[in-house]
Amino acid sequence: MEFSKNLQLDSLDLEILSVLAKDSRTPFLEIARKCHVSGGTIHVRIKKMEDMGIIKGSKLLIDSAKLGYDICCFIGINLEKASYLNSVSQNIEQIPEVVELYYTTGEYCIFFKVLCKNISHLQSLLAEKIQLIDGVQKTSTMVCLLQKIDRNIIL
Repeated sequence: MEFSKNLQLDSLDLEILSVLAKDSRTPFLEIARKCHVSGGTIHVRIKKMEDMGIIKGSKLLIDSAKLGYDICCFIGINLEKASYLNSVSQNIEQIPEVVELYYTTGEYCIFFKVLCKNISHLQSLLAEKIQLIDGVQKTSTMVCLLQKIDRNIIL
Protein backbone atom coordinates (compact mmCIF):
# COMPACT_ATOMS: atom_id res chain seq x y z
CA MET A 1 0.00 0.00 0.00
CA GLU A 2 1.40 3.39 -0.97
CA PHE A 3 1.04 6.49 1.19
CA SER A 4 1.88 10.13 0.67
CA LYS A 5 5.49 10.90 1.58
CA ASN A 6 4.20 13.75 3.76
CA LEU A 7 2.57 11.25 6.12
CA GLN A 8 5.85 9.48 6.97
CA LEU A 9 4.25 6.22 8.15
CA ASP A 10 6.29 3.08 8.56
CA SER A 11 5.32 -0.57 9.05
CA LEU A 12 4.98 -0.14 12.84
CA ASP A 13 2.55 2.75 12.37
CA LEU A 14 0.48 0.63 9.98
CA GLU A 15 0.53 -2.29 12.41
CA ILE A 16 -0.69 0.00 15.21
CA LEU A 17 -3.45 1.37 13.00
CA SER A 18 -4.48 -2.16 12.07
CA VAL A 19 -4.86 -3.13 15.75
CA LEU A 20 -6.77 0.06 16.58
CA ALA A 21 -9.05 -0.28 13.54
CA LYS A 22 -10.22 -3.64 14.88
CA ASP A 23 -10.77 -2.30 18.41
CA SER A 24 -10.00 1.32 19.24
CA ARG A 25 -10.19 0.51 22.96
CA THR A 26 -7.16 -1.81 22.86
CA PRO A 27 -4.83 -0.77 25.69
CA PHE A 28 -1.42 0.61 24.70
CA LEU A 29 0.39 -2.21 26.50
CA GLU A 30 -1.57 -4.85 24.59
CA ILE A 31 -0.74 -3.08 21.31
CA ALA A 32 2.90 -2.97 22.41
CA ARG A 33 2.91 -6.74 23.04
CA LYS A 34 1.35 -7.42 19.63
CA CYS A 35 3.86 -5.13 17.92
CA HIS A 36 6.88 -6.25 20.03
CA VAL A 37 7.76 -2.73 21.21
CA SER A 38 7.43 -0.77 24.46
CA GLY A 39 4.24 0.91 25.65
CA GLY A 40 6.05 4.25 25.46
CA THR A 41 6.78 3.68 21.78
CA ILE A 42 3.08 3.00 21.15
CA HIS A 43 2.12 6.18 23.01
CA VAL A 44 4.60 8.27 20.98
CA ARG A 45 3.50 6.74 17.66
CA ILE A 46 -0.21 7.20 18.36
CA LYS A 47 0.39 10.81 19.45
CA LYS A 48 2.35 11.39 16.22
CA MET A 49 -0.53 10.01 14.13
CA GLU A 50 -3.04 12.14 16.07
CA ASP A 51 -0.90 15.25 15.43
CA MET A 52 -0.76 14.34 11.72
CA GLY A 53 -4.56 14.05 11.62
CA ILE A 54 -4.49 10.36 10.67
CA ILE A 55 -6.12 9.33 13.94
CA LYS A 56 -9.02 11.71 14.49
CA GLY A 57 -10.37 10.14 17.67
CA SER A 58 -12.24 6.98 18.46
CA LYS A 59 -15.87 6.17 17.90
CA LEU A 60 -18.36 4.43 20.13
CA LEU A 61 -20.42 1.91 18.17
CA ILE A 62 -24.01 1.79 19.37
CA ASP A 63 -26.50 -0.91 18.41
CA SER A 64 -29.23 1.50 17.30
CA ALA A 65 -31.81 -1.30 16.93
CA LYS A 66 -31.51 -2.04 20.66
CA LEU A 67 -32.41 1.60 21.30
CA GLY A 68 -35.53 1.30 19.16
CA TYR A 69 -34.14 2.60 15.85
CA ASP A 70 -35.01 -0.42 13.71
CA ILE A 71 -35.12 1.25 10.30
CA CYS A 72 -31.93 2.19 8.46
CA CYS A 73 -32.38 4.07 5.19
CA PHE A 74 -30.33 5.77 2.55
CA ILE A 75 -31.83 8.89 1.00
CA GLY A 76 -30.70 10.55 -2.19
CA ILE A 77 -31.63 14.15 -2.95
CA ASN A 78 -31.86 15.97 -6.24
CA LEU A 79 -31.61 19.75 -5.91
CA GLU A 80 -33.56 22.40 -7.80
CA LYS A 81 -30.24 24.14 -8.51
CA ALA A 82 -26.64 23.40 -7.59
CA SER A 83 -26.53 26.68 -5.64
CA TYR A 84 -28.77 25.06 -2.99
CA LEU A 85 -26.08 22.53 -2.05
CA ASN A 86 -24.74 24.33 1.05
CA SER A 87 -28.07 25.45 2.46
CA VAL A 88 -29.73 22.06 1.95
CA SER A 89 -26.82 20.19 3.51
CA GLN A 90 -26.79 22.59 6.49
CA ASN A 91 -30.50 21.91 7.03
CA ILE A 92 -29.98 18.15 6.78
CA GLU A 93 -27.12 18.31 9.33
CA GLN A 94 -29.64 19.68 11.86
CA ILE A 95 -31.80 16.53 11.66
CA PRO A 96 -30.80 14.20 14.53
CA GLU A 97 -31.76 11.02 12.65
CA VAL A 98 -29.15 11.75 9.95
CA VAL A 99 -25.97 9.85 10.87
CA GLU A 100 -23.95 10.18 7.64
CA LEU A 101 -24.03 12.74 4.80
CA TYR A 102 -22.16 12.81 1.49
CA TYR A 103 -21.91 15.07 -1.54
CA THR A 104 -21.91 12.72 -4.51
CA THR A 105 -21.65 12.48 -8.25
CA GLY A 106 -24.11 10.47 -10.28
CA GLU A 107 -27.82 10.26 -9.70
CA TYR A 108 -27.96 12.35 -6.49
CA CYS A 109 -26.29 15.57 -5.36
CA ILE A 110 -26.59 14.62 -1.69
CA PHE A 111 -26.76 11.10 -0.27
CA PHE A 112 -27.24 10.37 3.42
CA LYS A 113 -28.05 7.70 5.97
CA VAL A 114 -30.85 7.97 8.51
CA LEU A 115 -31.96 5.85 11.45
CA CYS A 116 -35.67 5.75 12.32
CA LYS A 117 -37.78 3.94 14.90
CA ASN A 118 -40.30 2.64 12.39
CA ILE A 119 -41.84 3.31 8.97
CA SER A 120 -44.19 5.93 10.41
CA HIS A 121 -41.17 7.78 11.84
CA LEU A 122 -39.47 7.60 8.42
CA GLN A 123 -42.59 8.90 6.66
CA SER A 124 -42.83 11.80 9.09
CA LEU A 125 -39.13 12.59 8.70
CA LEU A 126 -39.47 12.70 4.91
CA ALA A 127 -42.74 14.65 4.74
CA GLU A 128 -42.26 17.06 7.62
CA LYS A 129 -38.52 17.74 7.53
CA ILE A 130 -36.54 16.64 4.48
CA GLN A 131 -38.99 17.35 1.66
CA LEU A 132 -39.83 20.77 3.09
CA ILE A 133 -36.24 22.03 2.84
CA ASP A 134 -35.95 24.84 0.27
CA GLY A 135 -34.03 23.60 -2.77
CA VAL A 136 -34.97 19.91 -2.46
CA GLN A 137 -36.49 18.92 -5.76
CA LYS A 138 -36.88 15.17 -5.23
CA THR A 139 -35.92 12.47 -2.76
CA SER A 140 -35.37 8.76 -3.25
CA THR A 141 -35.34 6.43 -0.26
CA MET A 142 -33.82 2.97 0.01
CA VAL A 143 -34.50 0.87 3.10
CA CYS A 144 -31.57 -1.24 4.28
CA LEU A 145 -32.58 -4.84 4.96
CA LEU A 146 -29.26 -6.09 6.35
CA GLN A 147 -25.80 -4.62 6.95
CA LYS A 148 -23.19 -7.23 6.09
CA ILE A 149 -20.01 -5.16 6.64
CA ASP A 150 -19.22 -2.33 9.04
CA ARG A 151 -15.48 -1.77 9.35
CA ASN A 152 -12.57 0.57 8.86
CA ILE A 153 -10.27 0.25 5.88
CA ILE A 154 -8.12 -2.86 6.18
CA LEU A 155 -4.43 -1.92 6.07
